Amino acid sequence: MYNSASSDYNIVKRSPFKRDPITELAKACEKYKITLCLYYSLGRDWQDPDVPTNWPVKAGRSNTWDYPNEDEKVFNRYFERKVKPQITELLSNYGPIGALWFDTPELISKTESQELKALVKKLQPSCLVNNRIGNGYGDFSISEQSLSPSSKKAWESCLTIGQNWGYNKHDSLWKSPEMLVRHLVEVVANGGNLLLNVGPKGDGAFPDWATGRLKAIGKWMDINHEAIYASHPWLAIKENRSEKTDNISIEESKNAIKDAVFDGTPKSLTPDVYYTAKDKAVYAFLRSWQKPDVGLKQINKSTLSVKNIELLGNNKKIKWTINNEGLNLDLPGDYNKGNQIPVYVLKITVN
Repeated sequence: MYNSASSDYNIVKRSPFKRDPITELAKACEKYKITLCLYYSLGRDWQDPDVPTNWPVKAGRSNTWDYPNEDEKVFNRYFERKVKPQITELLSNYGPIGALWFDTPELISKTESQELKALVKKLQPSCLVNNRIGNGYGDFSISEQSLSPSSKKAWESCLTIGQNWGYNKHDSLWKSPEMLVRHLVEVVANGGNLLLNVGPKGDGAFPDWATGRLKAIGKWMDINHEAIYASHPWLAIKENRSEKTDNISIEESKNAIKDAVFDGTPKSLTPDVYYTAKDKAVYAFLRSWQKPDVGLKQINKSTLSVKNIELLGNNKKIKWTINNEGLNLDLPGDYNKGNQIPVYVLKITVN
């Protein structure tokens, strides 16, 4: 999908498009001050004769129609001939790259993962790589189609906005804006980053149903962004759950890479409360909230000295009481007016 000097099997030399979309993306990102990150399929390259695979069985994801002899394939030949030159091109020709999102490590060796990480850091020291560089050399971990933390440290949840990763005109299972915001809140409350996948159509445009959802999330973020950006997990992740952030369970073993259509994210719209924190504020997210009265057990006189409470996007004063059992308040009568996504954020300022 870029003009690679190390392989003529690319969009410029082998397609009617004849342009380098990464060049155009890099210019657009620079113009709008967006950090450009790139995806690289590491261990599944069907054009190259030297890419063996082992998922879910030997040769399970290999090009066996052009290169049927799996035992003749030597990953290191492909690694030296194509991977290293292309990573060098991507990190040398398009300006600053925030992250290289590697996928499908397959049979890459520990030595090769280490060498690849060193190459990335040499070319762009600030560029992050995910754990699919292989063999424990990632800067952050991935939970695919799951909201469960995959690491005690930096982690990311990658989700589809519809059913499929790529565009499919028959896809009819699209997550609602409410569900997408619920997912965002749960991921951030657990200390993660949300990577939301949208498969563009053949002409590069986003489907209308995807654009509509992204705009709805954007409107919600216009009001509530301070509770998301630069925030961190609070002492309690959610109501009725007392574990602290340093007790996050690692679920790598349950989070095997799945190629087929799969979505392990929650489907419930049950009202609940999640928390984040920043500076001298604790943010309570009232997800799918349907009533004005709010009772929070995790916030009480023994946990916080509350100074003020406000509802983001609403300038009306909130009356509240707090004791050893919890915090109680009533939302303004118009708390749900004009908000198409029923996820509301209380900003609780502490002394």
